[in-house]
Amino acid sequence: MNFKFQVPSSKFQIPSFKFQVSSFKSQTMIRINDIIDKIVENNPDAELDLVDRAYIYSARVHDGQVRLSGEPYLSHPLEVAGILADMNLDVVSVAAALLHDVIEDTHATEEEIKEMFGPEVCHIVAGVTKLSKLPFYTSQARQAESIRKMLLAMADDIRVILIKLADRIHNMRTLKYHKKEEKKKKISQETLDIYAPLASRLGIYWIKNELEDTSFMYIDPEEYSKIESLVSKDKKEREGYVDTVKKLIRKEMAKANLKCEVIGRYKHFYSISQKMKSQSLAFEDVYDIIAFRIILDTKPQCYEALGLLHALWKPIDIKFKDYIGRPKPNMYQSLHTTVIGPYGERIEIQIRTWEMDKVAKSGIAAHWGYKEGKPIDESTGKQFAWIQELIENQENVKDPNEFLENVRIDLFPDEVYVFTPVGDIKCLTKGATSVDFAYAIHSEVGNQCTGAKVNGQMAPLKYELKTGDIVEVITTKGHHPSRDWLKFVKTVKARSRIRQWIKTQEKARSISLGREMCEKAFRKYRLNYNELLKSEDMKKAAEAFGFKTVEDLIANVGYGKITPLQLVRKFIPKSDESEKKKSDSFFDKLINRVRKKKAATGVLVRGIDDILIRFGKCCQPVPGDSITGYITRGHGVTVHKTNCINALNMNSERQIEVEWNEEVIASYPVKVLVISRDRVGLLAELATIISKNGANILNVNSTTRESKMVDSFFTLTVKDTQHLNKVLSAIRKIKGIREVKRIDS
Repeated sequence: MNFKFQVPSSKFQIPSFKFQVSSFKSQTMIRINDIIDKIVENNPDAELDLVDRAYIYSARVHDGQVRLSGEPYLSHPLEVAGILADMNLDVVSVAAALLHDVIEDTHATEEEIKEMFGPEVCHIVAGVTKLSKLPFYTSQARQAESIRKMLLAMADDIRVILIKLADRIHNMRTLKYHKKEEKKKKISQETLDIYAPLASRLGIYWIKNELEDTSFMYIDPEEYSKIESLVSKDKKEREGYVDTVKKLIRKEMAKANLKCEVIGRYKHFYSISQKMKSQSLAFEDVYDIIAFRIILDTKPQCYEALGLLHALWKPIDIKFKDYIGRPKPNMYQSLHTTVIGPYGERIEIQIRTWEMDKVAKSGIAAHWGYKEGKPIDESTGKQFAWIQELIENQENVKDPNEFLENVRIDLFPDEVYVFTPVGDIKCLTKGATSVDFAYAIHSEVGNQCTGAKVNGQMAPLKYELKTGDIVEVITTKGHHPSRDWLKFVKTVKARSRIRQWIKTQEKARSISLGREMCEKAFRKYRLNYNELLKSEDMKKAAEAFGFKTVEDLIANVGYGKITPLQLVRKFIPKSDESEKKKSDSFFDKLINRVRKKKAATGVLVRGIDDILIRFGKCCQPVPGDSITGYITRGHGVTVHKTNCINALNMNSERQIEVEWNEEVIASYPVKVLVISRDRVGLLAELATIISKNGANILNVNSTTRESKMVDSFFTLTVKDTQHLNKVLSAIRKIKGIREVKRIDS
């Protein structure tokens, strides 16, 4: 069938574009004139010419491209632009949304976009563009660099991330058209790790909730369906209860002449699942499946309404939070309280003004004033200083896995608010310590920190700070960070600064060791190391090994990544090399001691053959996991999962690339936690199901809680992650099972 895009309301005639589509319904598309109508509704004086031209250009360069759904590709930028128009963003944002994929997916260039639409639109489009066209060794490196670029652009212009979030929303809505389940899960996990927390930090909760629920549906479809059916089961009864509570609240507010709107809403499925897991609750024990919201005109009315509710129903003290007096960093404001309502049921209630409700829905988009070219006001800019801090914390992190892990930590939603002795507030990650606080003040304060007073009393450096604490840091000139601090610090800034100092110290030691090892090796081949060190040949050797400087090359000899003999071979003829083949340096002998002549292992180490391989007991990787290796002198290479906390704390200079050997079929141990209701015969049934699915039980340990819930820890052997997922899926189907998950040691 034919489908036309037309724009009647513009300053010049826009041609219609026809697309041949086999099965496509026009009512599912957002038309460009709908977007323009929305812009005009929000801003009657908006300059529509930019949007018109962006639409025409996007339609032209995307012509002939089709999405997996069968829709013309242009449907995607139109949907993204429509989402931004609904968020009341300016014409530059909408134009950039229409163009956001043209550099990546068409012949368009940045220069062309800049010339046709100006530097502002070009900057935003370039920030949104992924780096899929650039070569990277791993998908993690590509993902890390893409997100790094996006965050850098976001620091200059927040509209980059708003477009990216809208882009991700539409991609998640159409994820069902991907055929590969693993691809769906990978995209969903990235969404859950990066984009949903970003939406939360920006205060755009409707995007956060939709991204979390959609990701949850693909990552764990069984659990999603289970919660969906449980929520639907007693829906009519719950709706009656909602009506009763709303009437009681309205009646109480009316007595005090408080004009308000009362809304009852269901908790999102992902939120219910997380609560069940974190608190080991059955669905029936999650009391706040339904939450209520009261919206009033003024701030004083909010506090008055709170007093009326606490007089009507008994409040639960520890559940009260005043986000009006102390707003969240993303400017979210509300009073949160939980009370014992009708029939003894717990009720969660949020109280806010209409303005606060607007911010809660739109987040930063409600404050970022770009209309008519006006920049954001200074006070709002300060609220989002964390974006710049996030960039600064990551600027020296080269390892892609460490970078992604740090970004996840920085986006962690829970915070504590602590005070300096002069009353300045510092917002830190939940669980942050006195050392984290010291680094939040200044890097040098953190490096020289030797103690801390919390509320006037001396406290250990690893003491976890609480909201309201007053912290005074004690420093000693000449003091240096300790590696042990990495075991308890929580903030990315503290961790990165400590690692940076340690790396500097270790590099100096490794250069010294590398120089000594090279001098010995070069002497054996009658080569003058000191002369060659300054030569062009040494620079070429460094480049051949993939290092920018000769210093980095020598340091990596000291680290153990390059052997002195490998370097010597760059400077001797092959005939001389054969004569000296039996002559090895100290480090070569060290490597040889850990090499074993044995059958092929399940892991291949890039650049080294026949070396001892060990698997980290902390994370127990299996084929299918993303892995990395670490050189350990005298013990070969230890293999960890890339997101293993121990691996992330190791010196990245000792990291070496490894990959699974697909030719080797073996069994690998994994630890699994099964949480279930206690009943007779459960353990026997678990053992039978595990055995039927081809896994072997190496060890099992069960503990029964007072609540009659049982925690069973299994050590199983499996072939790969696909085999493990099959076993876990079979266990979930057993009656009485509440949760099944793989765990680290």
